[in-house]
Amino acid sequence: MLPLSFARSSKSSFRRSQISVVGTAVFLIFTALGFVPAVRLNNPLPVLGGVVIGLYFLLSIRVAEQWEKAAVLRLGRYIGLRGPGIFMIIPVIDEISLYVDQRVRVVEVSAESALTRDTVPVNVDAVVFWLVWNAEKSILEVVNFSEAIMMSAQTALRESIGRHDLAQMITERETLGRELQRILDEKTNPWGITVRSVEIRDVHIPQALEDAMSRQAQAERERQARIILGTAETDIAAKFADASTVYLNNPVALHLRAMNMLYEAIKEKGSMVIVPSSAVETMGLGGLLGTASMGGSKPQ
Repeated sequence: MLPLSFARSSKSSFRRSQISVVGTAVFLIFTALGFVPAVRLNNPLPVLGGVVIGLYFLLSIRVAEQWEKAAVLRLGRYIGLRGPGIFMIIPVIDEISLYVDQRVRVVEVSAESALTRDTVPVNVDAVVFWLVWNAEKSILEVVNFSEAIMMSAQTALRESIGRHDLAQMITERETLGRELQRILDEKTNPWGITVRSVEIRDVHIPQALEDAMSRQAQAERERQARIILGTAETDIAAKFADASTVYLNNPVALHLRAMNMLYEAIKEKGSMVIVPSSAVETMGLGGLLGTASMGGSKPQ
């Protein structure tokens, strides 16, 4: 089953010639012009003459849309392009082979269960934007250029998937799209067709693999967090080692630091600090603690 976009583009490119509205109008005009003198002269020849002339214009007048080029064959031999607008052909001798749509067209392509370079099955959906820049080449060089674009895009997509790892396909979609555009453009330029861009729309991976990748990412984040925590502990230990060197030869600084720690601890109302007696005797903080206790007590 072909994609809808491909079916539409094929229908537009290979639409067979039809009787134009302009030709029908001219046929009716000449028929009416022949009918009037035929009634007056009571002779059917003017009607027949008008019908014959009208049929000639009916079969020879063609109209191509603004975005179309019509390929004309004369007795089976290509003689050139016509359009856009009104043009004429020789009935019976000339034939409109097809109308070529020169607007940008879109083709949806997909590669199912294609293996990446690291042997991971993936389903990839892509969109190809292309146009016919030389209608004559597209008619003469390839039978059905719309189908050729479709098949070439699918083949190139599978080849590109096989040359990339899964991680590259997920994180470097633009690079993959540019590579596909280059491959397709090299193949289609001789046909008078250029590929404007290729966009990777989605990359589907098996659900089991997706769950495993999620667990792997979570484990990697936990490992990074532990590394950061360990680095922080190392830095803190180094700072404490530097501080101990300063306090080792300066007991006054150590006492001041202890007093500052006690002050920070008891400055909040209702707080209680338990200090070992050995630390009180060593640092000479008995008087300080008594003063702090008296200062924190409320008068009766």
